Amino acid sequence: MSKIPVGILGATGMVGQHFIKFLDGHPLFELAWLGASERSAGKCYTDAAKWHLGGSAPDSAARLTVSDSKPGNVPKLVFSAMDASVATEIEQAFAAAGHLVVSNSKNHRMDRDVPLLVPEINADHLKLIAGQQANRGWKGAVVTNPNCSTIVLTMALAPLVQFGITRVVTTTLQAVSGAGYPGVPSMDILGNVIPYIGGEEEKIQQETQKILGTFAGDHIAPLTAKVSAHCNRVAVIDGHTVTVSVEFSSQPSEADLRNAFETFRAIPQERNLPSAPKFPVQYLPEADRPQPRKDVERERGMVCFVGRLRECPVFDWKFVALGHNTVRGAAGAAVLNAELLHSEGLLG
Repeated sequence: MSKIPVGILGATGMVGQHFIKFLDGHPLFELAWLGASERSAGKCYTDAAKWHLGGSAPDSAARLTVSDSKPGNVPKLVFSAMDASVATEIEQAFAAAGHLVVSNSKNHRMDRDVPLLVPEINADHLKLIAGQQANRGWKGAVVTNPNCSTIVLTMALAPLVQFGITRVVTTTLQAVSGAGYPGVPSMDILGNVIPYIGGEEEKIQQETQKILGTFAGDHIAPLTAKVSAHCNRVAVIDGHTVTVSVEFSSQPSEADLRNAFETFRAIPQERNLPSAPKFPVQYLPEADRPQPRKDVERERGMVCFVGRLRECPVFDWKFVALGHNTVRGAAGAAVLNAELLHSEGLLG
């Protein structure tokens, strides 16, 4: 069976390059179009972009000519790695023209009619697309994936929703790759912790409630739990670590929580989607795990690793979670979202 052609908006940036790398050799999707700014349009990709990842740009991208980021002779399915300063208008133009835009940008995440999707958690939120198209008169749609720290937190919390989450306090230790390229100056981050990432705490608090919320016809009724976040940039290359304290309305035991983590499965696993790990949340029993250096590259970067589950003297339980911020928190998340769209018959 022939592969589905796809495009990438913002293909020359760091997130765009992660999309190119993750899509290389994909069994369902074939990279057919690259979009970027006017100054890159008309150039061969290798001339338009300096490759910042390991190795060289895959042949699937290197042979392509970069186009201006305008709808037209473009595949129906488009991944967006656009910068937030320009993403709104461009993504909306593509959706209006009939494209399915699977976006890593923040711009539409909290829109009432836009799914903020983690396939293992809220696949039913895709039902928002019908209302989105009706409300906006679009032939296509926009589907978003969460902030790179939010996805780690929500994947760790999703197995525990059954116990009635009432309050969450989380602290993030976020890798420098999350700041893009050139990112954080070396004199600021080496031997240091920066206890501020603009807008990040608000994203985590709001996005978590939407992702774990309930489909309510034309919107998502947010999770009623209160979420408080502290965000820090640390001198780690890849992998966002989050520490989490949780209060429950019930009284789950340690065995209950461990079992919830270890048995967590959902639609992507049931349908054997290509990018879905067999076990999306994996508990590590060692006292000093998870660790970015030892764990984040495992399972192609698509797993949320959890460890250090123990009683919390303030709330009920606390633990540590880790996820790959540029894979499960960005490109890999969006590709898995597109695989879910395909399995739902939404790609035509």
